[in-house]
Amino acid sequence: MASETISGHDKAVLNRIFNPHLPYNDQADDVDETPREEEEEETETVRSAKRLEILGVEAAEKVDLLQAIEYFNEAILIAPERASGYNNRAQALRLRGDVHGALQDLNKAIELSSGQGKAACQAYTQRGLINRLEGKSDEALEDFKIAANQGSQFAKQQVVAMNPYAAMCNQMLHEVIEKIKQGEQL
Repeated sequence: MASETISGHDKAVLNRIFNPHLPYNDQADDVDETPREEEEEETETVRSAKRLEILGVEAAEKVDLLQAIEYFNEAILIAPERASGYNNRAQALRLRGDVHGALQDLNKAIELSSGQGKAACQAYTQRGLINRLEGKSDEALEDFKIAANQGSQFAKQQVVAMNPYAAMCNQMLHEVIEKIKQGEQL
């Protein structure tokens, strides 16, 4: 059956059945599971920035965070309008313990990306993690919800983890549906 012929109510019911652990008002249908890449012109500057970011990620994977930050700084210097450079540098800064610097870069990544696309999704997720670690649960939940709506599975899990009451209610609903499907009496 085509999704155009399913009513909104039916979609909501199916969403509850197939996504019992999501908070009640959240919808998993119609969400692209992978954030879309930002559309950008592949200029030589962009290609150079991407190469530097790759080198930065490789350095970070080798736990050479100072070198990684240097590569990300260079990438940002030559392409300051690219959100991914700020997002990547934020990760390295956070790993070095510079939470304030990481938050500044994440905010810049969100601003440059207009809050959309892969870099924004990652930035919202990272900022949510930092806020959660800093004890700012409301801010963390808000960031995770935005990232979840942009396709981040990790952020969806965090939304559920931060709302155990909703998860418990959804689990009970799932159990009732299973009993109905098996023909058991309620």
